[in-house]
Amino acid sequence: MFASPPPSALRHPPRVPRPTPVPRVGGAALPLPGPGAATEDFWAEVARRGTPVVGPDPLGDPAHRGVTFLWRGGPGTRAVQAVPNKLADPHDPRATLMERVPDTDVWHVTLRLGADWQGTYDLLVDEGGGPASGSPEYAAWLRTRRRADPFNSRTLPRRWGGEPLHWAALPQAPAQDAWSLPCPAGERGTLSAHAVPSARLGGTRRTWLYTPAGADAVVAGPANGGGTALPGSGRGTALPGSGLPLLVLLDGEHWGPVLGVAGLLDGLIAAGLVPPMAALLPDSVDADTRWAELTCRPEYLAFLTEDLIPWAAERLPLTTDPARTVIAGQSLGGLTAAWAALAAPHRFGNVLAQSGSFWWPNGPDAEWLTRSIASAPRRPVRFRLSFGRQEWVALPAARRLRTALAEAGYEDAGYHEFNGGHDYLCWRSELAAGLPELVPGPVAPESAAPESVVSEPVDSGGEARAAEAANAGLPGAAAHARTAPGAAL
Repeated sequence: MFASPPPSALRHPPRVPRPTPVPRVGGAALPLPGPGAATEDFWAEVARRGTPVVGPDPLGDPAHRGVTFLWRGGPGTRAVQAVPNKLADPHDPRATLMERVPDTDVWHVTLRLGADWQGTYDLLVDEGGGPASGSPEYAAWLRTRRRADPFNSRTLPRRWGGEPLHWAALPQAPAQDAWSLPCPAGERGTLSAHAVPSARLGGTRRTWLYTPAGADAVVAGPANGGGTALPGSGRGTALPGSGLPLLVLLDGEHWGPVLGVAGLLDGLIAAGLVPPMAALLPDSVDADTRWAELTCRPEYLAFLTEDLIPWAAERLPLTTDPARTVIAGQSLGGLTAAWAALAAPHRFGNVLAQSGSFWWPNGPDAEWLTRSIASAPRRPVRFRLSFGRQEWVALPAARRLRTALAEAGYEDAGYHEFNGGHDYLCWRSELAAGLPELVPGPVAPESAAPESVVSEPVDSGGEARAAEAANAGLPGAAAHARTAPGAAL
């Protein structure tokens, strides 16, 4: 048996200030108008180039760029803050407040970022009517004043709904290409929504089931408590072998119908990077339920291993081999994925975790999982872990977990740090890179993410990838968002 988790904990990570300054620099990545000057030509150039605007590194280093965030203010604009994921410090909002070119509508701030940075960001605009800028409640109030960036159409859906996030990616950032790999219509899988019974969770749990083309699945209809298969199936005869490899991807309500992970799986399978595989995407319901369940709870593990997977095995020819089963998650989901495999290695033999909350719990039992690994026998589990170098709160705990895994005999544990934050944009890239490493198909990837890469946080980077590339949206997100709740839900 693996160690039992603590019964409860504070519902937030440790609150510590950013250890190094936000990499702010003077000037801008394009010529600014002078004080009191007309600005129509300036904004026309901004519209042509897109935002954020990227220029050479102010210090002349080709591995960095100057990245300028902009806002066109109005008569009542008092302040504007750019908030790139984990680059802005909530404890010090002044660090990314924009400056105004005097007597113009131009507000700007430039950050010096490494050329491999990518991330989402918000723009917060104070147009009056709130507390004084120096008051204790000002920072919290300003966070409610989000505004869309009119010069950047590249967006990513926000967790739990709300206005989408804008994003930028610099030339050396991990590619998002895997999300737009081609897949002929007749070879696409299906994504269907179901209400899965679970006495352990006190009712049913909405779950999305990805069925690859050719699996010859038997999916129950609404009358049998099942769900509705959605268009795009290329289903043919049953696949040979010992059952379909399985991916269990936590926070399924976001990865499935919102981010369109079915399109990623279609493309990876069609390219031969992974074998035809099934995926289960359980719903996290809401923030309260997520905190209650994705904190190493035995009842949630029992739901996965004794309710959810057996339910799916009645509908698909699934593998029972843990070496061909992956559990994946991010943040609290990454913590739970790692714990689930260590607690149930007979079911999960591979962990794919991004930005796992290995600091948990916050309090006297901090980093419980790391300490438990050090005192437990080695399990037959493979790890592929990745973290953002800008995650200054979580990164020290992540590095200690990596050390604990190595000392406990997990010499093959993959560990990678990307230049970004606690961000679905980065996690998309990492998920696409990690699946072929853990469950490889007949075609080897051209390049794999480097393992055991460790560098200090907050040396971020760069030039917005293809700001001139028509401000295209994220590959794959809209094209493959082809799921809807089943009639049984």
